[in-house]
Amino acid sequence: MRTILTAIAFVLAASTHAAATEIDHVEPMNWWIGMKDPHLQIMVHGAGIADMAASLHYPGVELIDTEHTDNRNYLFLNLLIHPDAQPGTFPIVFAQAGAAKASLQYRLEARRSGSAERRGFDASDSVYLLMPDRFANGDPGNDDMPGMLDKANRSDSDGRHGGDLRGMEAHLGYIHDLGFTMIWPTPLLENNESRYSYHGYAQTDLYRVDSRFGSNEDYRRYAAAANELGMGVIHDIVLNHIGINHWWMRDLPAADWVHSPKNIIYTNHLHSAIQDIHAAPEERARFTDGWFDDHMPDLNQRNPLLARYLIQNSIWWIEYANLSGIREDTFSYADKTFLRHWCDAVIAEYPHLNIVGEEMQEEPYRVAYWQKGALNQDGYDSGLPSLMDFPVVDLLPQVLNAEEGHGQGWMRLYEMISADYLYANPMNLMVFPDNHDRSRIFSLLHEDIDHVKTALLFDATTRGIPQMFYGTEIFIPSPIERNDGVLRADMPGGWAGDKSSAFTGVGMSPAQLDMQNFVRKLFNWRKTSHAVQAGKLLHYRPENGCYVYFRYDGAHTVMVVLNKNTQDSVLDLARFKPMIKNITRAHDVLADRTVDLTAPLVLKAKTSAVLEW
Repeated sequence: MRTILTAIAFVLAASTHAAATEIDHVEPMNWWIGMKDPHLQIMVHGAGIADMAASLHYPGVELIDTEHTDNRNYLFLNLLIHPDAQPGTFPIVFAQAGAAKASLQYRLEARRSGSAERRGFDASDSVYLLMPDRFANGDPGNDDMPGMLDKANRSDSDGRHGGDLRGMEAHLGYIHDLGFTMIWPTPLLENNESRYSYHGYAQTDLYRVDSRFGSNEDYRRYAAAANELGMGVIHDIVLNHIGINHWWMRDLPAADWVHSPKNIIYTNHLHSAIQDIHAAPEERARFTDGWFDDHMPDLNQRNPLLARYLIQNSIWWIEYANLSGIREDTFSYADKTFLRHWCDAVIAEYPHLNIVGEEMQEEPYRVAYWQKGALNQDGYDSGLPSLMDFPVVDLLPQVLNAEEGHGQGWMRLYEMISADYLYANPMNLMVFPDNHDRSRIFSLLHEDIDHVKTALLFDATTRGIPQMFYGTEIFIPSPIERNDGVLRADMPGGWAGDKSSAFTGVGMSPAQLDMQNFVRKLFNWRKTSHAVQAGKLLHYRPENGCYVYFRYDGAHTVMVVLNKNTQDSVLDLARFKPMIKNITRAHDVLADRTVDLTAPLVLKAKTSAVLEW
């Protein structure tokens, strides 16, 4: 053993003296022992690295082979990590004509205890969605960072405002107090674009947190702090595209790494092309292979090296930061065969993890196609456990704004929920009143506070996983027509000098404080209701301005009354006797009072109710 170490030391000394190649990138930078899949592929980037022979000597680690592309500046090392491998650092040496030209130090880490068995998010959770740049500025010193092109300008709705991980961490207690158990920050990875970089969806380094948000270690510390409060963190991933300033674009790993890099073809956004049995193949290819715009190159996941890279990148972040789930952006735009491999690989490592995908369509049959277990005509199964329920999300404001009548109002929501038979698992859909890609629910409902409360009440009690966008609890407004920079407004109190603060209540109006209390009561109660978290749903045809449904599990029952009547009204409960049975009294969750179930239910104008027994 001593002889081997002496030989390695000699080679490294020689490479230091006569190195002809500088290694620019090594990704992933480290890995872990004890993963279910013992194989690891390391991308090494450096001038002429593919013309060199790689070697390593470390107990329990085997270099099976190497691969390269048409770009000689990349070499892919295929390693096998045996069960008896131990944590530690070892050298990988690159030689040419018998002489060492470069080397790197690679580290294997020990996994956290129980890492593979981590629990993901499910219908027992409530998710708080925030945008890091717009939530809170905990470190003004990182608002502008060396080498980062887009400078902070809080007066520009499309500019960077300075929110960061330290600001997010400082207000974890606020989110916990509201009753949420999971936090979904929009992407935190580097977006070194010259303009419009704050949103995080045009990433320029897939292994680095944007320095204006903090560091990789800051992200890991944030997740740990959330875990200490009993909350998990959901990682927002983009598999379809990167940002135009990603370092790959200066030296593409392969000619086919991105689609049409020299002659941009734009996506047709024709979601139906994937499911349409009559669609021209060119239309399908245009949808998946076209660019979103000039600054978002479209990745070719059919390249097996890139596919492996993306799979490992997702697993790396889960393991590194100890994350509780994934939200995958623009899910259907990526290659569908790859998507199945990606889902399978992630779930194989973390069997209890959840992944929610974005398919931004209004028709439930288009969304249902992508859920794991779907009985699709073409036999396709994506392996994706959860989807964002855009059909319900986009319908809800229309329902609440409409007059009740034949075929409109509550009846449309009833019919939408009745289409749940299309989904393999409707209880694993994510429901929400709005998000970072939709105008604010407060404005969509014409600032009707009662309707906003009803929307949140529905999301918290219907089937699925509820998610709320930051600022909904204090009525942050937006234009009715989508305007991203404006609807993603700063959270009051997140910046020094703010005149009001959602976090402390200073400067908040009585209506805003009342709404915060409503959210706090609703979602903290939800954490106690197994019937809502895991029970069945049974609903009745809407009548007389009310939509009534029940959540029940055999031991507990929750009755939800969604009420749009503009005058005080009375609801006859006799119709619901099969669900109420012989129960005579219930607890009104929001009013905190006892309700007599043997008499008609008195409802104040536009006030919905949750009763439990």
